[in-house]
Amino acid sequence: MNQYTSSLKDIILGDATAQAPARASVLHELNQANRRLEKLLADLRSENNAESELLGIAREVIAAVDMNPDIALACIFLNQINGTYAVRHCIETAIVATLVARRMRKPNEEVLVIAAAALTMNVGMLRHQNTFHKSSNLTSEEMSIVRRHPEESVDLLRDAGVSDQEWIACVLLHHENDDGTGYPAGCTRDEITQNARLISLADRYCAQVSARNYRCSVLPDQALHNLLGDPAKFNDPALAEQFGKQLGKYPPGALVRLQNGEVGVVTQREPSGELHIHCLRDAAGKSLRNGGQWILTLRRSSEPACEVAEALTEDQADVRFSMKQIWGEQASL
Repeated sequence: MNQYTSSLKDIILGDATAQAPARASVLHELNQANRRLEKLLADLRSENNAESELLGIAREVIAAVDMNPDIALACIFLNQINGTYAVRHCIETAIVATLVARRMRKPNEEVLVIAAAALTMNVGMLRHQNTFHKSSNLTSEEMSIVRRHPEESVDLLRDAGVSDQEWIACVLLHHENDDGTGYPAGCTRDEITQNARLISLADRYCAQVSARNYRCSVLPDQALHNLLGDPAKFNDPALAEQFGKQLGKYPPGALVRLQNGEVGVVTQREPSGELHIHCLRDAAGKSLRNGGQWILTLRRSSEPACEVAEALTEDQADVRFSMKQIWGEQASL
């Protein structure tokens, strides 16, 4: 069961009935983009001029990320983007890819193509999405579907009017590995573009930190280590450095225990790497609530005994909150 969704479901459903927030909300914009994307991808086989609409959704995602990068990233760990996992995963991958591309100072036009490619990377597998929600190993037929989906996605995109070659290349290559063990073509390092590698990293990172109905999620520090710890499959030091710096071991939305024993959620990162943490339990384990309101208890990782000691699962942290309670109106549903 999802670490965060299960215990937050009642809060999320309650917030969803409220009126639209007065201020622009990152979470609201991402959910709106997710709904548009889900409908468009479901109908893509009958489209022949979808490029402009897909780019419009990519712009919406980028605008939400630019509005508040920390909230956008936290949405991934707190699973408050609605919709089916298959489409939500593409939105989350686009968030991470956009953040890293921005950090690498890629031109706006290139960031747009990266986001669009992330949003459409798995369109060829959407009709099979229910096949893979299980704990058993994939059959040979199911594995064949997985290995074909980059090519099938490209065919669908071309038929739907997508002509940008970098976009197409990113979708086609996002499961290739530097050592030739990837798919669909077993390409090696010189044949894989950096933008395809970026989307591949974002894809695999988001897949690891998201829980499924058949497995728990991986904690963010371990997910980052898993991705960047195998130079045979991934050997791009410049990209690895920027990816690691942008995500960090404890990104916004991560539940953490501090050296002093307090438990909280990371809310913000400084360029220096310093973390802001909103504490939710004191060192004795007491919830920092007054009635239905959280007591504002903020820490910085540079303060004495406030360095992060470890990341926690939701069960370990034993806290319940909505993003709006922590980040305010910009995290309203």
